[in-house]
Amino acid sequence: MNPRRLFLGAITCVAFLAPAASAETWPTRPVSMIVPASAGGPTDAIARVLAEPMAARLGQTVVIDNVAGAGGTIGVGKLARATPDGYTLGIGQWSHYVLNGATYTLQYDLLKDFAPIQLLTNGPLLLVARKTLPADDLKSLIAWLKANADKASAGTGGVGAPGHISGIFFQKQTGTSFAFVPYRGTGPALRDLMAGQIDLMIDQASNVVPQIQAGTIKAFAVLSPQRLASTPNVPTVDEAGLAGFLSVWHGLWAPRAVPADVIAKVNAAAAASLADPKTREKLAALGQEVPPPGQQNPQALAAFQKAEIEKWWPIVKAAGIKGE
Repeated sequence: MNPRRLFLGAITCVAFLAPAASAETWPTRPVSMIVPASAGGPTDAIARVLAEPMAARLGQTVVIDNVAGAGGTIGVGKLARATPDGYTLGIGQWSHYVLNGATYTLQYDLLKDFAPIQLLTNGPLLLVARKTLPADDLKSLIAWLKANADKASAGTGGVGAPGHISGIFFQKQTGTSFAFVPYRGTGPALRDLMAGQIDLMIDQASNVVPQIQAGTIKAFAVLSPQRLASTPNVPTVDEAGLAGFLSVWHGLWAPRAVPADVIAKVNAAAAASLADPKTREKLAALGQEVPPPGQQNPQALAAFQKAEIEKWWPIVKAAGIKGE
């Protein structure tokens, strides 16, 4: 056989086999996990709980990359532009991968530009206030808000964030009025609440439960049908006569076109981490519930994300909420 043909044939085989071999040996270096929010916030806390056990199972360090701003669109945009080799992943929540499509003009498509990996956690929101606010239960809080119409302020993680939308629903249900103060993430907002610079917040349990337990802020209600095990003395909004609002779920994504077997490896590492009793204990302390195993796969997250977009986009757009 012609030696030149043998050489070209060998080159072709190597080129054909290289992507598969690369996927089989992945990962060979640290993996970055983009958190589209500031350090100290709920998404950051969940990411750090999961990073260590996932790293142990992947055999490489998982590095947290906090990219805050514009309601999470900057961080999610960074993930969309990342090289699809599996070395850049993104954790995010309901507002990052659902609501932002209704409140911002995005440079990426939430359904087409990402590869879903896994639904990670589900967590209710809590209505909390500065510890010096002169009310001790939800009824007296509503009365105080009505008596101080347009004087009270509520911090949010940004325009269109879960706390913002829940706050709007709360106002409509209670006939109250207060100003929203947007921050670059819920971490900075919580710090101002603890300092008494703002009056209220509606935020994820993972962010506020430690401060409730420490007595640095007041808790008035859990915005779900059931009380939290971590804060058993905090009643639900249903117990106070208001309908349950919503919960904030977290998921894991990769850039579009990441090899399917790499996605499978990440999914397996995340699922095994969530099954670990120590990890579940840490997540429970943050007020997070782990979904059933049948919901912990890429197909389930893809279907759930699509359903959430179809549910919430019309509501958000009808309210005229726009990102800033």
